Amino acid sequence: MREQTGSPPATQCDNRAVTTSTDPAATISSTTTETGPDRSALPAAATSRAVIDLEAVAHNGRLLAQTAGVPWMAVVKADAYGHGLGPIALTALSAGASWLGVAQLAEALTLRALLDEAGVARPVEEPSGQAPRVLSWLLPVMDPARAACEDSPLRAALKADLDLSVSTLSQLEALAAAARAQATTARLHLKVDTGMSRGGAMAEDLPALAAALRRAVDEGAVDVVGLWSHLSRADEPASGSTEEHLERYRQAEQVVRAAGLNPPTHHLAATGGLLWHPQARMDLVRVGIGLYGLSPDPSVATGAELGLRPAMRLESPLLQVKRIEAGQAVSYGGTWSAPTDRWVGLVPLGYSDGIPRAASSAGPVGVGGIMTSIVGRVCMDQVVIDLGPAVDETGAPLPAPARVGETAVLWGAPEVSDQEAVPTADDWAQASGTINYEIVTRLGARVPRCYVGDHGTGDYSRP
Repeated sequence: MREQTGSPPATQCDNRAVTTSTDPAATISSTTTETGPDRSALPAAATSRAVIDLEAVAHNGRLLAQTAGVPWMAVVKADAYGHGLGPIALTALSAGASWLGVAQLAEALTLRALLDEAGVARPVEEPSGQAPRVLSWLLPVMDPARAACEDSPLRAALKADLDLSVSTLSQLEALAAAARAQATTARLHLKVDTGMSRGGAMAEDLPALAAALRRAVDEGAVDVVGLWSHLSRADEPASGSTEEHLERYRQAEQVVRAAGLNPPTHHLAATGGLLWHPQARMDLVRVGIGLYGLSPDPSVATGAELGLRPAMRLESPLLQVKRIEAGQAVSYGGTWSAPTDRWVGLVPLGYSDGIPRAASSAGPVGVGGIMTSIVGRVCMDQVVIDLGPAVDETGAPLPAPARVGETAVLWGAPEVSDQEAVPTADDWAQASGTINYEIVTRLGARVPRCYVGDHGTGDYSRP
């Protein structure tokens, strides 16, 4: 085998503001040079990066909000689907979100700290982009005595002025104990199971839970401010499932009202629900995958068809380009062999960075105008891509179509011109037998996130 030699091409910079960080608390910089952004902040040792377009995030949020026609929650769980918690949360607020949602309490406490650091106010009355509400719906399990302890995470949640979700009597008892100990009132959203059989109160348990909530409200320990659930098949508009969910929700609402509770906020629809089930939009919609420019189900409508713009671009320079002979196996296990003499390139991203091993000999990669794919197995830290034949039909040598240092793009927003081949997260999902949600959320922490673009209409500097 023969390695391609020659000097790498000069790095091409665009004229957008950029900052890079593996720390969600890093500050956005707008410093640029005449030729492009100042990339002095780039970690010198980094071999890859995820470029996050905040203009795309703001665009997606505004577009979906216009479709919904009601207030919206930006769902920023799982480090904002891998895009970076602080930057995405503040960009969403600048685009009009009045709520922020995360799954786990640790995420919510981190988010509150980031918002406080950024000078974002806590709401006194109705939430807004300047003073949003934060909802967390997966809480640690603890008994009332532990919940009442001074170092209890539930007391920390109340101190942070978080909205919390409850689905069981034991959760209510723990939160009420924490509220009493904290001398405050816990803001609760009652989640009901309307057919997903995941989280949420079951119909047979709801009367007792609603009665207990009423007693806790009368005591002043809690305030039931929301009633909510989740749709299991919102991406199947013709299935009839959402209509069943809605009917069960209405039945639950009757039980809650019969107990003397009247929560002011009702929410059921995530991105799929707000797009394809207008009757599920209610008082609030939860914008998750759509905020990041991806469709909940590309088979129903692609992100491009919905007018969404993918926010994440994963890229890395080629570290090595080499010529291998026909029949030469590539990577562990020799699962792929060169059909002819080939040029191959080394990309420093692997399954430890979140590249699915299931994408072995399948994951698409763009290099310049070439659309190619991984060959052989995905390794822990690197993959090999096929760059094309090294000889023509006559056996005469062909030059390498790419050089060391050229950018390999694993996924991003496709270019409108033919100058650059860019696969999408949907392409990767198809190649890996999964969904676009998993592709972006599994991206590892050692890949720096670099933020480009204006943050929208707000005045916040972003963590």
